[in-house]
Amino acid sequence: MDTAKLFSLDGKIALVTGGSRGIGRMIVEGFLGAGCARVYISARKADQLEAAVAELGDRVIAIPGDVGTVAGCRELANEIADREDRLDILVNNAGAAWGADFEEFPESGWDKVMDVNVKGPFFLTQALHGLLKEAGSTDAPAKVINIGSIDGRKLNPWETYSYHASKAAILHLTKRMAARLVSDGIAVTAIAPGAFQSDMNKAARDFGDAVAKGIPARRIGEPEDMAGAAVYLASRAGDYVIGSTLTVDGGIVDAGLPHNSIDPG
Repeated sequence: MDTAKLFSLDGKIALVTGGSRGIGRMIVEGFLGAGCARVYISARKADQLEAAVAELGDRVIAIPGDVGTVAGCRELANEIADREDRLDILVNNAGAAWGADFEEFPESGWDKVMDVNVKGPFFLTQALHGLLKEAGSTDAPAKVINIGSIDGRKLNPWETYSYHASKAAILHLTKRMAARLVSDGIAVTAIAPGAFQSDMNKAARDFGDAVAKGIPARRIGEPEDMAGAAVYLASRAGDYVIGSTLTVDGGIVDAGLPHNSIDPG
């Protein structure tokens, strides 16, 4: 068994939405290290994309776009199709969050989050279906990895109603998509990250030491943790994982103590 090839992405072509920063950037760096030939990144802010390309090198190609609309998903897919005849890996990572008191939570905050976090992954995968089918087979499937959150598996302390709903939805949608697309040689999975430094997770970014005290592993996530999970699912090593969610959270969801327990640490 050649374990180097098992986790290799040599020659693969990938698209990571929201790939210019945060968790998306961690995944892009992992894909590059594993040998991807080209990694496309997309986000709404062109300046952040340009900065990422300047830092990551010429194997990274930026395409500005908005995956919160069906039209935006189709435009991005068309841009990829103009440049490539196949797509080996799609990471639906772009995300949005919104917090407000229950009595004041706005429709705009509901719609924005659901559009980016649930509608976008579905319709972008739909728009790229042909390129993914071209890349995949029963023996070597193309990969779709949806980035959810542990907030889709448990509650956080904040009133982020649409975020909670959207992340629970994408984890279940992953199963439904996987059941359909496996017959096309496309393996669909999800990652549910915990506390990683990002603009979306300001608590982990700005108060990492304090956040770490509530994590069984006693630290927040590092880029290698996220990159390793994504490379595993995207590579031959993850070919037999279909519809599952890989929780990468240092034990918060599955090894955390109940709230009424005494923590001896």
